[in-house]
Amino acid sequence: MTTVFRKLCRDDMAEAASVHRTSFNERLPWLTQLHTPEEDRAYWRGHLFPTCDIWGAERDDTLLGVIAFRTGWVNQLYLLPSVQGQGIGSRLVDIAKAAYPQLSLWTFQRNAAARRFYETRGFVAIEETDGIGNEEKEPDVLYRWTA
Repeated sequence: MTTVFRKLCRDDMAEAASVHRTSFNERLPWLTQLHTPEEDRAYWRGHLFPTCDIWGAERDDTLLGVIAFRTGWVNQLYLLPSVQGQGIGSRLVDIAKAAYPQLSLWTFQRNAAARRFYETRGFVAIEETDGIGNEEKEPDVLYRWTA
């Protein structure tokens, strides 16, 4: 079973939103009711697709993971829980790193697995907030990676 990495198109955004929601619900169960699936699809199609490069990892025509990034930022990175730990997330991050010499991203302070993932890949925490400034009102942390 070969994993294929490719730039996603507009028609892939519903499936990208589904990967996002599945992963988000698994890792952040206290925030599962924040958005509906329809809102997720609208966000991926209407906001992320026009402003970001979006890449995905597929196996047997099933989308396993997605990354949305733009100049200097990783906006979204999500993998289906069943494939986490297989190197797919690392490869998606490497695609973004190859595009830009510096990347920043936000993650929630309570998301210990994400924090370990980013720190292992050279991202350094540079700021923590109390969450007042984000939609979820969840304390978060800003990470930065520089080539």
